[in-house]
Amino acid sequence: MLPRLLVFSTLGLGAWGYSFWNETQTKDLPEKLQDLLSNVSKLTERGKLNLNDVSIMDSREEWGAEAVDCSTQLATPVDFLIIHHLPGLECHNQTVCSQMLRKLQTHHIHNNKWCDVAYNFLVGNDGKVYEGVGWNIQGRHTQDYSNISLGFAFFGTKEGHSPNPAALSAMEGLISYAVQRGYLSSRYRQPLFVKGENCLVSPQNTGLKKACPSIVMRSDWEARKSHCPKMNIPAKYVIIIHTSGRTCFVSDECRVLVQDIQSLFMDIHDTCDIGHNFLIGQDGAIYEGTGWNVQGSHTTGYNDIALGIAFMGTFTGTLPNAAALGAAQSLIQCAMDKGYLTPNYLLVGQSDVENTLSPGEALYNTISTWPHFKH
Repeated sequence: MLPRLLVFSTLGLGAWGYSFWNETQTKDLPEKLQDLLSNVSKLTERGKLNLNDVSIMDSREEWGAEAVDCSTQLATPVDFLIIHHLPGLECHNQTVCSQMLRKLQTHHIHNNKWCDVAYNFLVGNDGKVYEGVGWNIQGRHTQDYSNISLGFAFFGTKEGHSPNPAALSAMEGLISYAVQRGYLSSRYRQPLFVKGENCLVSPQNTGLKKACPSIVMRSDWEARKSHCPKMNIPAKYVIIIHTSGRTCFVSDECRVLVQDIQSLFMDIHDTCDIGHNFLIGQDGAIYEGTGWNVQGSHTTGYNDIALGIAFMGTFTGTLPNAAALGAAQSLIQCAMDKGYLTPNYLLVGQSDVENTLSPGEALYNTISTWPHFKH
């Protein structure tokens, strides 16, 4: 089961104990970094790391931090640790790391309108730890979780490479220090490595964005009126679903099917509206469900932060046709282009986050090859 957002054991999805890394999520990480994330909590537990491991630390004064007044306190020990990676901020010596960190702080304060740099501490490839907001102040590193977690960040490395041994060792020492000094619970959880912002990287020429696909609006398929809660935009997840039951191949047939699905949710399941944000037929058309800004009722615990995209039909042994698959991919790209979906979203099958057969084995195997897929 994929954790909600980044660290979702807090929602009752299961404690991670001393082993804070889900092995199914490590396939894209370099081997050395996997080793760190797999073993550091065990080293901490056994006491093999000591407080001297974090003695090479640059304070805010030493790296030239801008004077700020962040006063929101962090109640320690916290139960969660989030480790970030900052592409484009590669540094191998104190001078460059300090310069990068000053630029990052300036960006966070003056562009993002935050009171300080987002992270509690940062680690460079020079093997040094750099103080961000420190142990006792809340950062802004992870939306909704900065008040219950520590955010540590690696300065960026080249794509496909792990931080060097000096940086990995420094991160080990920092985590050990946090536990031993009572800033981080000894049973902390950190289920997902976060690839972070690249705000200081020169923008690349990505070409013209494709036009968004046409969408059959609610009024066009004669949707019933409803009043449901609003989404938290931009969404963090895309959840792919199949509705099960019959499918449709022509527009008149699909409109009737969408109406029937809405009635099923509202009259049988007693929900405020149809369950999905969008539905896709094998006519290649996209049908507006609750839409971009309104929550569906497709997946418990995710409806406010995930776009639920449903293929109408059952796709255990057979796939939706090419027109339907293409429509879904165009819709996801449109969601990013229009700001309804965060650029670093995660794409999952409904069965990854809920006990269900949806979206069916055949469809699941296909979406597992799509960008941003996470099991």
